[in-house]
Amino acid sequence: MSPARLLAFETLRKVGRGGYASDLLLTGADGLESRDAALASQIVFGVLRYQAQLDFLIEHYSGRPLRKLDFEVLLALRMGVYQLRYLDRIPSHAAVSQAVELVKDAGYRSAAGFANAVLRKVGREAVEWPGRAAELSHPEWLLERWEREFGAETALAIARANLRPPTSYIRVPQGLIPAGLNAEPTEVPGCYRLIAGEADGFRIQDIGSQAVVPLLELAAGQRFLDVCAAPGNKTAQALEYGVRAVACDLHSKRVEMLKLLKTDVVQLDGTRPLPFRRCFDRILLDAPCSGTGTLARNPEIKWRLQASDICDLHARQVVLLRNAFEALAPEGILVYSTCSLEREENDGVIHALDLRPAHIMRRIPGLQPGDGFFAAVLRS
Repeated sequence: MSPARLLAFETLRKVGRGGYASDLLLTGADGLESRDAALASQIVFGVLRYQAQLDFLIEHYSGRPLRKLDFEVLLALRMGVYQLRYLDRIPSHAAVSQAVELVKDAGYRSAAGFANAVLRKVGREAVEWPGRAAELSHPEWLLERWEREFGAETALAIARANLRPPTSYIRVPQGLIPAGLNAEPTEVPGCYRLIAGEADGFRIQDIGSQAVVPLLELAAGQRFLDVCAAPGNKTAQALEYGVRAVACDLHSKRVEMLKLLKTDVVQLDGTRPLPFRRCFDRILLDAPCSGTGTLARNPEIKWRLQASDICDLHARQVVLLRNAFEALAPEGILVYSTCSLEREENDGVIHALDLRPAHIMRRIPGLQPGDGFFAAVLRS
């Protein structure tokens, strides 16, 4: 059994139970050769990005509805179809035989012949998709939301951008790229696009994320609060300015991550009044959100998210922002940000509290590089 495909299969199985692909691949690839880890990652994210296309093709070639397939058999077929149609360097016989072995290894030996027969029918001929949800591999309700909010052309650009592997960006605080590292600067100071090679100790951080912190107008000595700080990338970026930072998060495991930053760390629930006696000159509230701006990076989100989740998130975000704003010093600046594209989580939160932003930043996948982000600059 190929170690790469076995890791991909186990990762997809755990994603189906609620896990996140990036985290699972990071831990699962420990001890694997880099080549195998890279192939596993390519298969996992490819299957998740193109899931709707793959499912249509499986029904097309098998003549069976998906509901009649065992989940593990479906996963093996998705992996096989993805490799056969989308990965040029994978020999067809390897994609088929390894998928069949995965079916057997999962305890479904009786389905091995079926899987083999289906995959041997798969070609790269053009397919007439049953609709845009299958063609763009996104839930129809999400496409409809984006079309209403941004227009048909932009909605299409977002969906297509989500099917492409995201570009890697690194944080280079002093702008000093060591010899041999192939990276180029972007319009965001300190943010470099990684063209080739490894990050070599530099922090990987999307350009959209790096564009948020400059909106705070930070300066040395300011009291800075990051309310929902984990994993700590934006706090680390803020520390470059010499601020006196307090990084907070709700969950103990995420708080432990923040302690690596060597700054003050507090575990708290931001939906309750904040326990600070002194007000802060600068506050960042990078609120928990749906993450619809990061679907190229986290494609599993689009298959889990429900419209009702967005309403629930809005209610929580309003409380978080209200509490954070109360901790802002006179003449201070608070930046409210999300990696969501949804109005309810962005402008809707600001309007719910009758706040007037001094500036709004909006980054849309397919229109600007990197993940989708919203940020509102609020002054006390």
